[in-house]
Amino acid sequence: MSWTEVWAFAIAYWLPILFFVYMATDVILRNPRKLEHRVLCINAIAYILLLTEEYIRHQLPISYSPALVALWFSNVGIMMPGLGFHFMAKFAGLDKLMPRYLYPGIFYLPLLVVLVNLLSHKKIISSSEFFQVGVWKYPVYNTSYYIALTISILISVMYLIVLFIGKAREDDKGHKAILRLLVIGVVLCTCWHVAFGYFQYEGVIPPYAYTYGGIIWCFVLRLAMIRHEFLDFASKRYEKLFNLNPAAILLVDQAGTIKEANPSARQLFGPMDLERECFFKLSNAQLEARIRSRSEIKDYETEITNGEKRVDVLIDGDYVSVDHEPHAILIVRDITLQKENQAEIRFLAYHDPLTRLPNRRYFYEKLNEAIRLAEDHRYRLAVILIDLDDFKETNDQYGHEAGDEVLRHVARLIGETAESIGMAARLGGDEFVLFIQHAPSEPFVDETMARLRQRVQEAELLYRGHPLAIRMSVGASRFPEDGTDGDALLMKADKAMYRSKRAGTAVPAR
Repeated sequence: MSWTEVWAFAIAYWLPILFFVYMATDVILRNPRKLEHRVLCINAIAYILLLTEEYIRHQLPISYSPALVALWFSNVGIMMPGLGFHFMAKFAGLDKLMPRYLYPGIFYLPLLVVLVNLLSHKKIISSSEFFQVGVWKYPVYNTSYYIALTISILISVMYLIVLFIGKAREDDKGHKAILRLLVIGVVLCTCWHVAFGYFQYEGVIPPYAYTYGGIIWCFVLRLAMIRHEFLDFASKRYEKLFNLNPAAILLVDQAGTIKEANPSARQLFGPMDLERECFFKLSNAQLEARIRSRSEIKDYETEITNGEKRVDVLIDGDYVSVDHEPHAILIVRDITLQKENQAEIRFLAYHDPLTRLPNRRYFYEKLNEAIRLAEDHRYRLAVILIDLDDFKETNDQYGHEAGDEVLRHVARLIGETAESIGMAARLGGDEFVLFIQHAPSEPFVDETMARLRQRVQEAELLYRGHPLAIRMSVGASRFPEDGTDGDALLMKADKAMYRSKRAGTAVPAR
């Protein structure tokens, strides 16, 4: 064999064979469980068999050509339209419309022709005569050949019908775009078959040149893969889930190195370069111990550092082997806001939402506890009741927003006054109360009320540039002289406060 022949056969057969091997391997590895991938892989293998047969035929004497073409080349060619039809129908969604007794068996009825062709002494779909021009051994095209070729082209036209039906039924734009590309591919292949199937270009190109139309078909498939993620890897969907998941997902090795992080994780950890951080430094020793021992991680609540602050998180995890090394996949959900909301709900169960002071219920609980302690240790306790005078006039003149400002302002002053000696609360409306845990003497209670009056008087409150007048009436009761339970002490303080109000001793403040 001369070098000219070697190069001619390499270009004509081995390069296309390598291309189809690549396509078959790539398609099946992307998703070996999916029918479309299997059918296309078999289709590529069929092209490999056709080209392999032609290479072998050209290495043997021309007398072997009729038998090889009849038993090998022709029978493989008969199977290929059925594979193509099966793929088109499946991708176009027609398999759902076909009865079970037809799908997919109807696509493989041409296999009966293979059986007839094998059993027949007359090779009904292949040439029995061959002639040589240069290095190529050409068939003499007979009537059976032209009939088989014409049927093959008509089947290609039927491919188009299937694709157009699928395109008309499809709503997804991406799927429609793929169907359009497949239509273009079928049209180009059909034109190629017509141009190189009905005519022989003796001495110029190899025999059966129409088989190279498969390269055009595979090129169109490759284009669809690139543009529209057609026939994509099965793992690609999980990569999308990884990237789109609103929860942070990390892949961490046993040393704590973060190998992979999805966009949500990068958002959670802010400006930190996660690939340079050790996850164990961001979490705690207990979580590190769990990961190193490969213990279960389920609904594990902890805090992590995101570079700026501590964040409350809930972590679920599992373990995988990557490059033969154990790794942990961690799903990290930020529950900081949820925890804050829960804390706020717990807070509001015992506090007034406007002033943030304890509410009536919580105040009574704490007052009764303080009374029990006072009984046990035999010391005195005092309750001071505060009522804002002319509060309605402030609301009427300036609006409820101004009234809220007054309530928050007074609540802050009362709370600060009671902070070191007892507890303050808002009873409701414009009424406030505080108790003095240990009131050693009458003058101490009077001094506390005077200090409160002075603070309210000196702390000016401006609302939109206007000073708001605050007047308050104050009354006190003592334990155990005025009562031995919360209700009695509140009642006594209320009466004292109203005596102060009627006597006109309320204190104005500006």
